[in-house]
Amino acid sequence: MALYGAPTSTMQPPATNVMTGDPGPGIPAALAQERARRIRDLRYDLRVAIPAERTAPVTGRVTITFTLQDASRPLALDFSRPARVTGGASASTIAVTDDHLIVPPASLREGANEISLEFVADDAALNRSAEFLYTLFVPARAHLVFPCFDQPDLKARWTLTLTVPDGWRALTNAPLTPAGSSDRNTTLASGDTPPLSTYVFAFAAGRFSIETAERAGRTFTMLHRETDAAKVARNRDAIFDLHAAALAWLEEYTGITYPWGKFDFLLVPSFQFGGMEHPGAIFYNAASLLLDPSATQNQKLGRASLIAHETAHMWFGDLVTMRWFDDVWMKEVFANFMAAKIVNPSFPEINHDLRFLLAHYPAAYDIDRTPGTNAIRQRLDNLNEAGSLYGAIIYQKAPIVMRQLEASIGAATFRDGVREYLQTHRFANATWPDLIAVLDQRTPEDLAAWSHAWVEQPGRPVVRTNLRIVDGRLDRLSFTARDPDARRALQWHQRLQVVIGHGDRTQVFPVTIAGAETEVAAARGLAAPSFVLPSGGGIGYAGFALDDATIAYLLKSLPEIRDPLTRGAAWVTLWEQMLDRRASAAAVLDLALRALPGETDEQNVQRVLNYAQQAYWKFLPAAERDAVSPRLEQTLRAGLAQASSSSLKAAWFSTIREVARSRDTIGWLERVWRRTEAVPGLTLAEPDDIALSLQLALVEAPGWPAILDQQAQRIENPDRKERFEFVRPAVSSDAAVRDAFFQRLKDPAARRREPWVLEGLGYMHHPLRAAASERYIPLSLAMLREIQRTGDIFFPKRWMDGTLGGHSSAPAARMVAHFLAELPADYPDRLRRVILSSSDDLFRASGIDR
Repeated sequence: MALYGAPTSTMQPPATNVMTGDPGPGIPAALAQERARRIRDLRYDLRVAIPAERTAPVTGRVTITFTLQDASRPLALDFSRPARVTGGASASTIAVTDDHLIVPPASLREGANEISLEFVADDAALNRSAEFLYTLFVPARAHLVFPCFDQPDLKARWTLTLTVPDGWRALTNAPLTPAGSSDRNTTLASGDTPPLSTYVFAFAAGRFSIETAERAGRTFTMLHRETDAAKVARNRDAIFDLHAAALAWLEEYTGITYPWGKFDFLLVPSFQFGGMEHPGAIFYNAASLLLDPSATQNQKLGRASLIAHETAHMWFGDLVTMRWFDDVWMKEVFANFMAAKIVNPSFPEINHDLRFLLAHYPAAYDIDRTPGTNAIRQRLDNLNEAGSLYGAIIYQKAPIVMRQLEASIGAATFRDGVREYLQTHRFANATWPDLIAVLDQRTPEDLAAWSHAWVEQPGRPVVRTNLRIVDGRLDRLSFTARDPDARRALQWHQRLQVVIGHGDRTQVFPVTIAGAETEVAAARGLAAPSFVLPSGGGIGYAGFALDDATIAYLLKSLPEIRDPLTRGAAWVTLWEQMLDRRASAAAVLDLALRALPGETDEQNVQRVLNYAQQAYWKFLPAAERDAVSPRLEQTLRAGLAQASSSSLKAAWFSTIREVARSRDTIGWLERVWRRTEAVPGLTLAEPDDIALSLQLALVEAPGWPAILDQQAQRIENPDRKERFEFVRPAVSSDAAVRDAFFQRLKDPAARRREPWVLEGLGYMHHPLRAAASERYIPLSLAMLREIQRTGDIFFPKRWMDGTLGGHSSAPAARMVAHFLAELPADYPDRLRRVILSSSDDLFRASGIDR
């Protein structure tokens, strides 16, 4: 049958090319709403054959059964070319368009229906390599592989039969069991799943190794491709422990037992995301879980948060799913918000308020301060634009907003409302208003007004400090809050914890911002303060405009603040002052170099190192950069020598690697790479060697081509070797080689491994190569629409970040400004916003207006 062999025929559109009932490109909201009204009791029986030869097509058959209301109108299935239907019992009457299969009324009936189709899958959502394959269907890419109703509110029960090459292992949402073998192939079959949306249905197959463990009576299974057995052994128990801890916490918090039966997860080399929450079959980026000995504290915390995030999705997103992708932020905010709670017990030594601040505020501000920002909840007319909804606003800002909501109504009230919401809508779909309705019944707060400002509208308030000092005393302290968009005049009600400092002594004043101006009456009569920090408790969210005296004090004496959380908040807020040109990059870098040797909190060390690196490469003119470089390297190497833990040493070392320019430091790094000199207290692994070799090539260390040749021979893991060979041309000093690399990226097939592409872009557009790579900026901007159409959800923003992140010149800024000015009227607004947000630092650094 066609399922296991080459297709015997290909359906063609009718000669007239008139498709009655064709909804047009993508999956419009109107189509989704109509189908949700008409379809019930949906089931998919999917059979897929994966050939051993990478060039041979993946083929299959899908049988879709459902109950239909109103059979008088055509029914559109989603199925996107270049995938194609080859036959099946239902094929002869179906019309084919670019994105849909149109079933005519004559082939439908009221009540029970069955459609059976054979197909050849497109590889775009199959992520095929020579030795493995995995699906990634979010937000609406299942129909690139097989015909389906590809929308989140048509949940279905699924059965899957996979035929794979002998020796391959496979997983899907439900357990797979052997179902036969023939001709060097093995067939595996699953039973029914609980109701699932198409975007969380998944399967993977390949040459995987397996690790299993039992925790609290539950068996966990991990599939991976790591060839370093010691690396797996070093990480496996922590990975299983973190999953078990997250699962137990969520069962207690939600009051609902884990609803998906088995708990398997796959570690994918160079996975596009940190993770993807397929029920019973989570996919992770292998590098995020299998950490090297040089892992920093942030990487260890990041792993715990990632595991907690994906586990939380089993309830938030999988059990209860948004009705439409305008509420995709709900599943992400709950996953991040719950993750912040879950990781705390596993890291009792960590300041978790500081962790929340540093994990969320800088990334959210990076978008929300720009003209490219967006509301948390956005209107979505078609699922072909759903990928552009993702980003820091839903992943970082939304948890901040949700924490405010919890604080406003009380943690117990919030938890009880969430439990009711989950119980009411389990295995179904819900909206943000559904949750607000549940919570509104439990609080006197005006949640509708709160939601309008914080969730439905873009941006952040500007909160300005106002001081009046009389005879050395604080006569009046107030904060004015305004909407940067005067046309709206929004009011963002929020709580602050204002820290007032007098030398090394501080006092905290709770303040509620509820109008245009709020006075802090309790502070009246205090001695004139050294500083006033409205963000001091890591709670308030705004574009804080500090008073001049506070800015001056922080630039001179920030390290003297005793509390780590207050120091962290001061750093985040001071960086915003620098971006607003109220402090210079040189002054901030000078402060960082003075502060780092005495900073005692590792989280703050890593944040300050990050700011120092950004200030150095992005915001300092070349002459100032050259002047400060020796001092920067000296400070970093001293910090590395004095660091008290391998985690801290890793943070210092990675920064040295990224900023090294002197002959002495580059020579030292080369000796470290050659293993003729060690870094005491720091063990480097294969990924560290790879990164170091590429950086040595970038700075054109003596003999760098031979270094890359030797590194290629050193790499033992086949996936890392393939990635290295892909990225290698991007670090070449030969402009023709780099140009060939960029030309290759014009082919969507060459962009399938998105993390590889992004790494290459980072090297291509590194500040050391920025002048030579400016000519690629217009070309990359022009490719953005295709990048969105062919790439996964985060790729458009990351493509622009990779393109513009290394540039700070006026010519580069003018290129972007010209492109924006010449955009046609039909250019997607979301992509325009992507460009605006990704180019914000470029415009600030160059001094060029948009």
